[in-house]
Amino acid sequence: MSAGRAALDRLCAHHGISTGYHDIWGNRHEVPESGLVALLAQLDVDATTPERVAESEKSAHARHWRESLAPAMAIGACAAPWTASVRLPEATRSLRWKVTEESGSVQEGEVDSSALRETGYERIDGAGYVQRELRLDAALPAGYHRLEIFDGDKALGSALVIAAPPRCYWPEALAGGRRVWGPAVQLYSLRSDRNWGIGDFTDLGRLLEDWAALGAGIIGLNPLHALFPQFPRHASPYSPSSRERLNVLYLDVEAIEDFRDSEPAQQRVRSAQFQARLAALRESELVDYEGVAGTKFEILELLYAGFRARHVEADSPRARAFRDFQAREGEALRRYALFEALHAEFHARDPSAWGWRHWPQECRDPDAGAVARLAAERLERVEFHEYLQWQAARQLARLGERCDELGLAPGLYLDLAVSVDRGGSDTWSNPRGYALEASVGTPPDEFKQKGQDWGLPPLRPDRLRADGYADLRRALVANMRDAGALRIDHVMGLMRLFWIARDSGAGSGSYVQYAFDELLAIVALESHRNHCLVIGEDLGTVPDEVRAGLTRVGVLSYRLLYFERGNDGAFLPAADYPPEALVAVSTHDLATLAGWWEGRDLVLRRGLGLFPKDSTYEKQLVDRAQERLRLMLALQHADLLPAGTVVEPTGVQALTPALAEAIHAFVAASPSRVLMVQLEDALGATEQANMPGTTDEHPNWCRKLPESLERMRGSARVASLGKRMAAARPQPPKTAPPGAREVRIPRATYRLQLHRGSTSMPRSRSSRISPGSA
Repeated sequence: MSAGRAALDRLCAHHGISTGYHDIWGNRHEVPESGLVALLAQLDVDATTPERVAESEKSAHARHWRESLAPAMAIGACAAPWTASVRLPEATRSLRWKVTEESGSVQEGEVDSSALRETGYERIDGAGYVQRELRLDAALPAGYHRLEIFDGDKALGSALVIAAPPRCYWPEALAGGRRVWGPAVQLYSLRSDRNWGIGDFTDLGRLLEDWAALGAGIIGLNPLHALFPQFPRHASPYSPSSRERLNVLYLDVEAIEDFRDSEPAQQRVRSAQFQARLAALRESELVDYEGVAGTKFEILELLYAGFRARHVEADSPRARAFRDFQAREGEALRRYALFEALHAEFHARDPSAWGWRHWPQECRDPDAGAVARLAAERLERVEFHEYLQWQAARQLARLGERCDELGLAPGLYLDLAVSVDRGGSDTWSNPRGYALEASVGTPPDEFKQKGQDWGLPPLRPDRLRADGYADLRRALVANMRDAGALRIDHVMGLMRLFWIARDSGAGSGSYVQYAFDELLAIVALESHRNHCLVIGEDLGTVPDEVRAGLTRVGVLSYRLLYFERGNDGAFLPAADYPPEALVAVSTHDLATLAGWWEGRDLVLRRGLGLFPKDSTYEKQLVDRAQERLRLMLALQHADLLPAGTVVEPTGVQALTPALAEAIHAFVAASPSRVLMVQLEDALGATEQANMPGTTDEHPNWCRKLPESLERMRGSARVASLGKRMAAARPQPPKTAPPGAREVRIPRATYRLQLHRGSTSMPRSRSSRISPGSA
């Protein structure tokens, strides 16, 4: 290794950038120097010449030693003693410390710094610095606290202290080895006789009731994150504008209280022309996002106008409830709503403009004076978007309550995307927090042999940590508050993400490290505060440290039948599946069971040019035939083959409803705590929701289910599958009569840092009481 490369590698190590990695096949890849230089630039580190590398390395080293405390640290809740690593000028003698708890209580003390254990020493520009271990006997309750250290009256440093429970919250439904099951659905895909061309929150309520009657305890959903109302065809729930806000296209417009009070809105909806539009939207095979957005916003505008006239101007109780919502959500909601108002305005001027980076320069900074003036001038438009979020939050909260009434536990199972669209609200609200010229992706794998670029900007680990993890904390709270379970997409991102610098290609990308223990502590803490089970999507290349860390804190693994096979290619017996896991046959990014059985996904990928050469397609075609045969043998070994079914030596066998049910019974027999059944698989659909590696070439995120809610309710196939799953995973007896709600008590108020330059704001929380919670 050359001296220049060695210096570059040291600089990368300081900033958490891996200089090499192993791919899914175990092969070692060294990242080219050009790729490392490009990734360092995303962290504002200049490594363009050997001289710049040396200067940057010296500067980073000096900053490290002059920083008396790291920005954050994780400790065990109620555990003492605990230690904090401090770096002090060697002249420091008396060290005073103060811990301010989240509640406002203060613990403090003073020590002779020379008596502290020394763990390091360095001279920076002639001055000596000593690294020592500060031992504190201050047991702290679960929460976010602040440690400060002083030399006399001189402040030396401050750190966020995350005091977390040792494990995430688990609901009583999983106590004593109990196992639950339920359907997974893309909410937009639901058909019904009453919706407006897209599945909505009322449809979801009916789904809850139908599957609770079948014995389900959990209902899985795609991310409900806010997308882009001005660009409704940008439909991927994994590329949202904001992870903190809801997609308002899921609103049931007619369920909003203001609809009942608005005669103009009712007349418009009852009109023959409007009803014809709704019928066409319902009948289309794919969700017509533009048509849905047009019809919904047409009526939502009328409802908002009526709300302002009847309630806001009169300061009615309903208006005060809206003001309370605004106050609770604070600046984060205001910035989101302001983004939406400006986005609509600039889109009206130039329909081709996409995202805030195409706005006038003076509006790209949310703290700019021009933005403040526009916010004041367009207050009613800003509050329109806050009103929509209020309505969406109310409808989703009601669904959480409905789960309690039905005895569904854990209940709603939501999904948190790995990042956001670079042109959306979250990046505009906090642009310095993201590496906007980089994208999250993956190195080469069997699905895309040149790697994947997801087009989503990663959060910068240095600024995320320095900001007290505010962005992540808000996203977790927003997605946990009404859920009984939360899936964290690409959970490996708690430890590392594969970054690809703009115009560099995945071949020049590498992994960037995050403070894994601190992020795990935050997840565990928010899991308890919101009484929410956590599932980590850990498919693909998963470092051993990630699996060990997730297991230690009680985050369920995510296992799919397709991938649970031994070294010889045989499907693992169900008994060999891990207990602390969610198991399913497939997921939205993979073939449905029927599509997999028929090889439909392989044919599609070939037609879309996703195979590098025909021989790769041919090999996977042969492999699939073997996999079908291996799965039939696994069913035979488990004595689950349907009556009259035999294993055909050729592997050519129709996937009958009975055989599909037997495959689900196979995974249902596993000890894994949670089983999800895709609605596409329950109905025998062959087309998958999303084809990775495509955008407009494939109808991603818009395909509806083949059956409506009404027809599903009378489906013998669905009823038989539900009966089989319920028998394999019976629900515990309800402890309260149907319709009873769990007791709720106020949760202790805690403070959550908002955006850069903003003040903290208390937010009250409430909690479902469940045995075994902390």
